[in-house]
Amino acid sequence: MSFREFKEQAKSAVEEALKRLNYPMVEFNISEPPEEGFGDLAANIAFILAKQLKRPPLELAQKIASEIELSRDSLIESVTADPPGYINFKLNYNILAEKLLPNLRSSDQVKPINIGKGVKVTVEHTSVNPNKALHIGHLRNVAIGDVIYRLLKHSGYDVKVLNYIDDSGAQVADVIVGFLFCNFQPEAPPGEKFDHYCGDTVYVKVNEMYEQNPALIEKQKQVMRELEDPSSEVTHLAKKITTRILGEQLKTCWRFGARYDCLNFESHIIHSKLWEKVFEELKRRGIVKFVEEGRLKGCWIVEVEGEEEGEEKVLVRADGTATYVAKDIPYAAWKLGLVEDPFLYVEYVKQPDGTTLWATDLDRGCKKTDFYGADKSIVVIDVRQSRLQRIIKSILKQIAGQSVEERYVHLGYAVVSLSPQTAKEMGFTEEERLLHMSGRKGIYLNADDVLDALKKKALEETIKRNPEESVEWCERVSESIAVAALRFDLLKQDLDKIVVFDLNKALRLEGDTGPYILYSYVRASRILEKAAAEGIKPQTPKPTITQQSEKRLLKELSKFDLVVEEAVKTLSPKTLARYAIQLATLFNNFYESTPVLSCPDEEARASRLMLVTTFKAVLGKTMELLGLPTVERM
Repeated sequence: MSFREFKEQAKSAVEEALKRLNYPMVEFNISEPPEEGFGDLAANIAFILAKQLKRPPLELAQKIASEIELSRDSLIESVTADPPGYINFKLNYNILAEKLLPNLRSSDQVKPINIGKGVKVTVEHTSVNPNKALHIGHLRNVAIGDVIYRLLKHSGYDVKVLNYIDDSGAQVADVIVGFLFCNFQPEAPPGEKFDHYCGDTVYVKVNEMYEQNPALIEKQKQVMRELEDPSSEVTHLAKKITTRILGEQLKTCWRFGARYDCLNFESHIIHSKLWEKVFEELKRRGIVKFVEEGRLKGCWIVEVEGEEEGEEKVLVRADGTATYVAKDIPYAAWKLGLVEDPFLYVEYVKQPDGTTLWATDLDRGCKKTDFYGADKSIVVIDVRQSRLQRIIKSILKQIAGQSVEERYVHLGYAVVSLSPQTAKEMGFTEEERLLHMSGRKGIYLNADDVLDALKKKALEETIKRNPEESVEWCERVSESIAVAALRFDLLKQDLDKIVVFDLNKALRLEGDTGPYILYSYVRASRILEKAAAEGIKPQTPKPTITQQSEKRLLKELSKFDLVVEEAVKTLSPKTLARYAIQLATLFNNFYESTPVLSCPDEEARASRLMLVTTFKAVLGKTMELLGLPTVERM
């Protein structure tokens, strides 16, 4: 893209002028001014030099601007010094059009940026316990993690996506208790997905039974102990059940547009004795301490740097069982290559995108280095896990003997709640919609149900608008609209802001919604389709850009690589989401104010068609990075 080149030319022009004037070379900023009337870029160099040279900023700005020389093919059209002392640069839109428009005819031609330079990164996301279906809160995790993966891959990183499967924890044990001791049938009722049945019925009701029959809790502990034995009948049963649930969970994630590289099973970590090896090392190096007396007598604890005095975390309870965070330590250390890789890897399944999903194993498979020992590990977990993540990072630092601040990154995000109207439509009370999602209490909204509800609403409107189309076509388009609506709604907020999800608002064709972006893409497709039908080609050797609506759209298109770079550096899906909205808004403003196919001037018409083609290519690539599906008509 070329806005980066425009900025570089402006910076170089100032630096050359400083040399000719014998002014000090100092750091300065080149940025977009708050108002269009000031130009397209502004330099603050005069304000910085004014302090050193004891001269008015405007006088210095005028001297520097007068020394700037422009070549005929420069992206800088003009330079002015304006009060109170900024040096303002105007962009040569016709030169920019010549550089940009002929080279982007499809999203495939939008080139990646290589800021990653092959650095090995793992992104862990989803990681939902295999005892239930995904709920809408989990989908925010999936959406964030998947976009981070897409951004990193586009930016030249060697990135792998991991999904941690806790197939031996208490929540899985609860489902096993239900099947073994509470007379629940091992098959879901007709028409109900197995993961929904296990989560909505078995898991919730077993937790209710614990309160009525405390003896069942002893059964849970018994199951937990047997899960640590790879040869036990309980372990075999758990594997059978969790495999079925995981299969259904993956279908939901694939439907939502996500994909993975490797499944890491907690049972394999346990049975590999990796925790025991790490625990012995922690004891040997004095990282963990045994408590001799007090409320934590008999426990092994770790004190965490940065926590309040007296704060500690139990890694091993007095009864010898490891806590939740203890199980995460060897996994985190494995991801950074701080321990040996004990796993073999097997091909688990082919995914809808054609790639192979691998899985850890201990008895069969092959050795691989793709997933182990990354330069950087990004963990997508909600903000309620922040303290545990700080503990893990503190322990990793002590194991590594150096800071892992840049290598181990917790990407936290806030929870999802429902708008009053959506809560009512989905059968929740006002009080329940404000609560955190809780599988144990049965307060959650299954992801499949949200997608189905969105698709149903979209289908009604799609059929109404396209009565001549087949039901199959309407189904496909409505599914794309549903996925776009939900993904975008979960991505457009700052990560630390709660998402208040509303079914009807998410489906609107105006405003900051996924369907609005999708509609803008379709509108561009229709223009190009009509042009092709009329034999009008979007070709001209020298595209001309004259209208303000054209200039605004062209400039925004030229910023794509800068936006991606910013999103990668800040790990911010919102940055890309807001860019998509800005692009769509500028395109629709252009469409409403500037004739394209009806333009009587042949050269101007060709230029505008090239602009539409480039818009479709850049928006298409932006949608691809956001995981939003595209359709040609809707």
